Amino acid sequence: MASNNKQESRVSRNRNQPPKPPKKHWFRRIILTLVALFVVGVLAGVGLFFYYAQSSPTVTESSLKSENSTKVYDSNGTLIANLGTATREYVKSDNIPTTLKNAVVSIEDKRFYQHKGVDYYRIIGAALGNLKGSSLGMQGGSTLTMQLVKLAAFSTSTSDRNLKVKAQEAWLALNVEKHFSKSQILEFYINKVYMGNGIYGMGTAAEYYYGKSLSKLNLSQLALLAGMPQSPTYYNPYTYPSYATSRRNTVLQAMYDNKVITKQQEKDAEAVSVKTGLAKSHSNVVTKANKNKVIDSYLTEVLADIKSKGYDPYKDGLKVYTNLNMNAQKRLYAIANTSKYVTYPDNNFQLGVSVVDSYTGKISAMIGGRKHTNVTYGLNRAVQTDRSNASTMKPILDYGPAIEYLNWPTYKTVSDTKYNYPGTSTAVNDFDNNTLGNMTMRSALIQSRNIPAVKTLEAVGRTRAKTFANNLGMNLKKVYYANAIGANVSSLQVAGAYAAFANGGTYHKPYYINKIVTQDNQTTTYSSAGKRVMKKSTAYMITDMLKDVISSASGTGTTARISGVYQAGKTGTDGFPASDNKPSNADRDSWMAGYTKNYSVSVWTGYDTKAQYITPTTSKIAQDIYREMMSYLQQYSPNSDWVRPSTVGTVKKNNITELYVVGHLFSSSEASSGTSSSSSTTTNNGTTTTSSSSSSQTASSSSSASSSSAAASSSSSASSSSEAASSSSEASSSSAASSSSSQAASSSSAAESNNNQQGQ
Repeated sequence: MASNNKQESRVSRNRNQPPKPPKKHWFRRIILTLVALFVVGVLAGVGLFFYYAQSSPTVTESSLKSENSTKVYDSNGTLIANLGTATREYVKSDNIPTTLKNAVVSIEDKRFYQHKGVDYYRIIGAALGNLKGSSLGMQGGSTLTMQLVKLAAFSTSTSDRNLKVKAQEAWLALNVEKHFSKSQILEFYINKVYMGNGIYGMGTAAEYYYGKSLSKLNLSQLALLAGMPQSPTYYNPYTYPSYATSRRNTVLQAMYDNKVITKQQEKDAEAVSVKTGLAKSHSNVVTKANKNKVIDSYLTEVLADIKSKGYDPYKDGLKVYTNLNMNAQKRLYAIANTSKYVTYPDNNFQLGVSVVDSYTGKISAMIGGRKHTNVTYGLNRAVQTDRSNASTMKPILDYGPAIEYLNWPTYKTVSDTKYNYPGTSTAVNDFDNNTLGNMTMRSALIQSRNIPAVKTLEAVGRTRAKTFANNLGMNLKKVYYANAIGANVSSLQVAGAYAAFANGGTYHKPYYINKIVTQDNQTTTYSSAGKRVMKKSTAYMITDMLKDVISSASGTGTTARISGVYQAGKTGTDGFPASDNKPSNADRDSWMAGYTKNYSVSVWTGYDTKAQYITPTTSKIAQDIYREMMSYLQQYSPNSDWVRPSTVGTVKKNNITELYVVGHLFSSSEASSGTSSSSSTTTNNGTTTTSSSSSSQTASSSSSASSSSAAASSSSSASSSSEAASSSSEASSSSAASSSSSQAASSSSAAESNNNQQGQ
């Protein structure tokens, strides 16, 4: 019994023990998890692919065959330009040499005849390349069919380099392969690619680069054409023969690797110079008629603007809608290039004109020169910044800031007495080398006297003046006292700045493009967000004074007068440095900038070289151009005067209605303070003003010799203004300003520091 009990006890114990856990297979679980994740990933990828595919753009035979040039439209949606410069020579498949087909396939997609639009092996290879840090990128997986689809439906902008677009390219490529043969697809591609210099298609490129049809080109030439689409600019055999040679040889090697040429053929073709057989002219290529000189300057800037926005205007097939008023542009071109409106002294006389919408900043018209040659996208003088804008700078850098920061009334007394640029012994002069004593700010601006302008800049302080001017788009790196009467800025910058005065103090950066539509119908619109840069009182008071520049008998802009039109404006002329040994009445530049409530127009005139110069007679041409252009514009826009804001008050001074900032009505003593170094009584334009001693001539210098040297460079063109309009003219002090740098360098830097502090 005892024995049985022991046995039962062992059995019982064994039964009561928990079963041993099975052996854990961790490795198998990891594998299964990875497989599951892979399957889920594949399913997600497939789902995402079809999700993207549903929103794919439409690709038609027409879009596959058409050239990929960008089309430009005016503000009314009328086509004005096609950026392809030549009529395309479309070559049918039967007329495309087999050698060229082999070259294209070898370099772009060697499995072209095996896949159905998407090369899965190539995609995997590109993906592995990306993981290894290869430069292939996502484009490495693109087949020739996918590249064709991209040309037909997408752009090359950064926004179109993403997974969604690649998925859509693949989907569309699969569909293209279902509807078109390989021969057709290759034909579409060869005729569609961009080949540089505004040329589309390899057939047109053969005529352009070699003056022959494709069928007459040799292996070396065909290999080069096959390789050019990757980078038409750098593989241009005319301009970059070494790059072109390298690319051609790469194509030849690919052809050998693809077994479509022999090693001997490869070597023989490589031995041929890429310059062999290049055409010396391109007269055999028919240029498109819509390459119109009328819009050349405007189109030049539109082209640059498209590129700055990340698009390729020659590859992306865009629709670009601009702000161009084509009727105004035609009139501006006629004004510049015929004698119907303005009489010019000779064909070398040049101009640069910008027309800006006062309320929006839209650039309505522009011309960068007259009597153009056949050069396309030539020099646009309307946007050049290498000439001084002379006295058109005075409202921007001098009197505008004085009203804005110092609350000066229009009857503020300013002194036209002997005066040196602060910190120097160099005198500020006017054309007549004369001084007129004390006068109101209004009178100084109307007559465009230089000394009061420089003194006003000194009173404001260059730091604040620079801020005010740069808020108006001047982009000044540093302000020198010579800039009070001119700085190197463009007519477009001046037009944009004056537009802010016209609309009551809001600056809109001028812009060309209204919207861009890509091939997949993605639309991006553009506008210039306005920024208030001055008080309404400042804009109105400047405008009120500038109205008198044109309407007053003593104003410098009387030639620009238009009967019945409410407008304001400013003239400017810039002389030569004394070292140029020009006649005393010779000027280098002449300006007229003016505006209505609707448009701002800025005109520069002059010569490209110093060999010729403007005379007192031809200096009026800028005003003639302005008057004719503004007269045309005002026919199609409302003509109304500016309404005085509640922040501006009026007061009679010597029978003249003067303006002041409400809350800052200057007394006679306040108005005349800070004008001259000694008391004097002067009568000007019927206004008798008594001035008191002041510190307006406190010396101030550049903080260093290097600053002074820069000032001299600016001064040589900016500070010499002269103009004889009716009984008054603008000053010319270039020779004096040119010599100021060495003297300024020795002046106390503390004086300039003190001046800046006083201007705060």
